[in-house]
Amino acid sequence: MRSAIALFRELDLLGWRRWPSARLLWVTAYVAFSSSLVYLFPRSLLAFLLFQASVLLIYYAEMGRGVQLAVGAVVLGVLMPFLGTVNGYYLEVATQVGIFVALALGLNIVVGLAGLLDLGYVAFYAVGAYLWAIFGSRQAGEIFTAAASYFPLPPAWFFVFMVLGVLVAAMTGILLGLPVLRLRGDYLAIVTLGFGEVVRVLANNLDKPINITNGPKGITPIQRPPLFFQPVLQGLGLEVAPSVLYSLYFYFLVLLVVVSVTLVTQRLDESHIGRAWTAIREDELAAVSMGIPLVRMKLLAFACGASFAGVMGVLFASKQFFINPESFTFLESIGVLAMIILGGMGSIPGAILGATLVTVLNLQVLKGISLWMNELRSAGVEIWVPLIGSFSLANLPTQLEPAKYERMVFGAILVLMMIYRPQGILPSRRRRRELARGGEGAQDA
Repeated sequence: MRSAIALFRELDLLGWRRWPSARLLWVTAYVAFSSSLVYLFPRSLLAFLLFQASVLLIYYAEMGRGVQLAVGAVVLGVLMPFLGTVNGYYLEVATQVGIFVALALGLNIVVGLAGLLDLGYVAFYAVGAYLWAIFGSRQAGEIFTAAASYFPLPPAWFFVFMVLGVLVAAMTGILLGLPVLRLRGDYLAIVTLGFGEVVRVLANNLDKPINITNGPKGITPIQRPPLFFQPVLQGLGLEVAPSVLYSLYFYFLVLLVVVSVTLVTQRLDESHIGRAWTAIREDELAAVSMGIPLVRMKLLAFACGASFAGVMGVLFASKQFFINPESFTFLESIGVLAMIILGGMGSIPGAILGATLVTVLNLQVLKGISLWMNELRSAGVEIWVPLIGSFSLANLPTQLEPAKYERMVFGAILVLMMIYRPQGILPSRRRRRELARGGEGAQDA
């Protein structure tokens, strides 16, 4: 079988390896085929998964950077919103993927590049979310009673608070970094875990003596950004429901933030700052001896990672229309950490892929299998089981639904990754060289 595959690759009948134009042709054909499947079968989970795989195919196809960006822009900027109007749930999944991609890229700076294990990363996400939730609702009126008539702030202030979310979250990251500069490894993880829980508990209890966060009840309604393009659509005679417009609006906002975060992360990784973070991750003592300012670089890593979470928190609060402390639990931090471990520590494409896989697995695959099992259970389908015989799925306990075991599935995937591919799915070039060098050293020993 392997010799047949090798012969097929050597012959290269499809021209994939020889001609860039052939690669572009096959990628375009696959994108057209998968998007057609989604349009014809809008409720098919498999069709949408095939369409999502087209982004990975574009990344692996060696077509030139400009061509890759152009095809990717068509897929994410044109086809995805169009298919989202066919099935709104797909657009919701794509928006959630974008949010977690930005979070994963932010944590990747702290953990993957600088080597600072942060288990309280969701706290910065919560800071950005509550910042806009308080001032973008009537909640601020209970704090500043003399100026209660000015709240909630007008929708246009949302864009101002996106910038404020970056700044306030970055300052919070610096405040977290100052007490933990001397810590590393497990001790740093425990302190950052405690910081994340402190922020969640504060949000849960700051409803007295002054009601700042409204406690466990949460804050609602939260202002959404203005639909400044709606009059233009009405002038063109296009009547679109506000719910559809907001779905598209938030998708493009998230996509814009993800592109910006990716570019900033890439520039940081390739700069002297990124090399300094890598040196600190490998050996702090050697980094200090080479003149790298340890305190400044660590604080910069915390600030950069926190700022990405802060801006996404503002977007999340406005999109969800309601937030409460249960939206920012410790398991959220663990989920984001699992994304960058799965994709590859320190790798920007790896963080994007890991966030996409974990989010799609959680929102689509496991829930899709659970819905399918419920349909079979409702229909009373019978299957044959060895040693038992005929078994009716109507008797299957509801506790066995896959959606209820997402953490166990993630844990099993991570264990397998650590055994068979510890560098992640798409490791960074530097990490790949380190592991290869370590493997050679082990063989010599």
